[in-house]
Amino acid sequence: MYQPNMFDTHHQLLDKATGGYKTESEMRKMRVEDEFESSRSATENLDVLSGDDQDPKQKTKRKRYHRHTQQQIQELEAFFKECPHPDDKQRKELSRRLNLEPLQVKFWFQNKRTQMKAHHERSENQQLRTENDRLRADNIRFKEAISNAACPNCGGPAALGEMSFDEQHLRIENAHLRAEIDRISTIAAKFVGKPLVAYPNLPPHLPSRSLDLGVGHYGPPPGMLGGDMYGGGPSDLLRTFTGPSEADKPMIVELAVAAMEELIRMAQAGEPLWIPSADNSTEVLSEEEYFRTFPRGIGPTPLGLKSEASRSSGIVIMNHVNLVEILMDVNQWSSVFSGVVSRAMTLEVLSTGVAGNYNGALQVMTAEFQVPSPLVPTRENYFVRYCKQHGDGTWAIVDVSLENLHHGTMPRCRRRPSGCVIQETQNGYSKVMWVEHVEVDDRPTHNMYHALVNSGLAFGAQRWIATLERQCERLASLMASNIPSVDGGVITSPEGRKSMMKLAERMVMSFCSGVGASTANTWTTVSGSGVDDVRVMTRKSMDDPGRPPGIVLSAATSFWMPVSPKRVFDFLRDENSRNEWDILSNGGLVQEMAHIANGRDPGNSVSLLRVNSANSTQSNMLILQESCTDSTGSYVIYAPVDIVAMNVVLSGGDPDYVALLPSGFAILPDGPSPAHGSGIIGGGGTGGSLLTVAFQILVDSVPTAKLSLGSIATINNLIKCTVERIKAAVMIENP
Repeated sequence: MYQPNMFDTHHQLLDKATGGYKTESEMRKMRVEDEFESSRSATENLDVLSGDDQDPKQKTKRKRYHRHTQQQIQELEAFFKECPHPDDKQRKELSRRLNLEPLQVKFWFQNKRTQMKAHHERSENQQLRTENDRLRADNIRFKEAISNAACPNCGGPAALGEMSFDEQHLRIENAHLRAEIDRISTIAAKFVGKPLVAYPNLPPHLPSRSLDLGVGHYGPPPGMLGGDMYGGGPSDLLRTFTGPSEADKPMIVELAVAAMEELIRMAQAGEPLWIPSADNSTEVLSEEEYFRTFPRGIGPTPLGLKSEASRSSGIVIMNHVNLVEILMDVNQWSSVFSGVVSRAMTLEVLSTGVAGNYNGALQVMTAEFQVPSPLVPTRENYFVRYCKQHGDGTWAIVDVSLENLHHGTMPRCRRRPSGCVIQETQNGYSKVMWVEHVEVDDRPTHNMYHALVNSGLAFGAQRWIATLERQCERLASLMASNIPSVDGGVITSPEGRKSMMKLAERMVMSFCSGVGASTANTWTTVSGSGVDDVRVMTRKSMDDPGRPPGIVLSAATSFWMPVSPKRVFDFLRDENSRNEWDILSNGGLVQEMAHIANGRDPGNSVSLLRVNSANSTQSNMLILQESCTDSTGSYVIYAPVDIVAMNVVLSGGDPDYVALLPSGFAILPDGPSPAHGSGIIGGGGTGGSLLTVAFQILVDSVPTAKLSLGSIATINNLIKCTVERIKAAVMIENP
């Protein structure tokens, strides 16, 4: 909803825009006068220059106007394109070459510059006239919208005096925000020389923009393996979402403002809204109290959807300004939370914020959330994200679903107001309170993962906070310049250390894109693999400097182990036990050449490993490995790297051109610990681990080659053999 005072702002903009251009007749008159003055100056100067050679009686006679030849004009035009302001030396050279006087050349360039200036002014006038018409049309539309506004209580016409103080304040603030955006846009267009737009950051053709990517759909009910369980066709849900219509935008603004108020109250409230467990380790949202406290919202819970709500807090080593920027930039957000967000896109920016920050920023987005396992379906949402500053050093960012705007769609997941409240601390860090509240159909989730999903460790607030804390530690380690690495002289400079960490970051993101149930990242599910518990996908890589060219196969499988996640994580990341499960190392000894710590936990590190093959005729192999862990899960990800390319990276070279095919492991708990199970809906875990193993291998270096069944059988055998070796090695040490 918009404040009526915004019309005054539009009139001011219209007056400014109208005074900013001249009429066509005025421009034509100015151009003729300028050209006449320039031509007269050129003729008079030429008369003075050549007067000494003429009879004194003829000095008062004016010379005839000199018309340049076609060849002279062509050469002058060509030179003007290269240099509109030639110096004396260049003018003399042109005059000699074209058989003209230097002053003739000089005044030709003056006239040409005058003509170009007049042309640009005419173009700018046309742009301003178009923008003026647009503002007038907006003004009329907003007046009609306000005149037809209805009172939410009685349904009658609404007047400004009937509004509550808070609503009136929001309307005034909204008008100020729009005026500030239009003012900045006008200034930017003036200096850049481009047409005025209300929101300059928007790419063209937004109304037709959609997520045209393939994504795996939800599988059959629990207990049914194989077939289309992992998905193979595109998801109709995300593909159909586009930017909102003009009629929907006022409704979206209202929804975002209400969601922001709900998020703040959800983050600050205690009992009876949030009921603590017996040991105070977890909290459960009271659904009855929630609907009593927030009766409006986005409506009742749809039939077939189940409510999941959680909140968690933590201290992250990043200032609040940088943290807000990461959360409001879709690329940085999906990169930092690559294990949670499989893909995301901003469909339209309704407001960019004011005063050089994101205060008041409003974005319509789509996103897909995942768990690192092919057995857990992804969750897809279409939502608006709103950022607002609440006093000095306190910010809040809220998401709320917009699926209700698309009538006829039946979403499998809805986001009620969810997000975080960020508060600046005295040491420059940030205290973050995260709230997750969704309604989802979790029936397609495999039985093995039900306890984990119900606990909130899979998609809940605890996972968002734990991931954010770990990633902020990693970013701090990346930017630090005084942290030594245990490398024995392999890493020769701080630039080499940063390049190695950036290469590892790209490796982790590539792994996460292929390990979950999403197929949005150009993967195609292979049918007829013959193995029910292994998902096999293929991808053709061409002209991608970060991947080797050819046909790549990706295989992933998940299984349960009666061993704690920490024990499995420590076993898999230890280079001394690598030859017990890594078939590709051929039983050779593995040596750690470099070790970079990137977090407080000893398990969070980037390593460069060298495999000393037992076969002396086989060249040694380098392996880049990153291991990371937090309270909600762990990863051990690795990829073979070329020795020559790695030497370039270690010297500080660009890591983007190093080809990687990452493989690795995602280790999750099978649920909350038994001691904390009483406060969790759906029961607790057994203390065991849910291990996902994923491999990527290059089966053919020719991208146009056909995939053979033998290649699928090879990767199936590889992954099954690795699983058996891991089970045998871990179970022996943990009988």
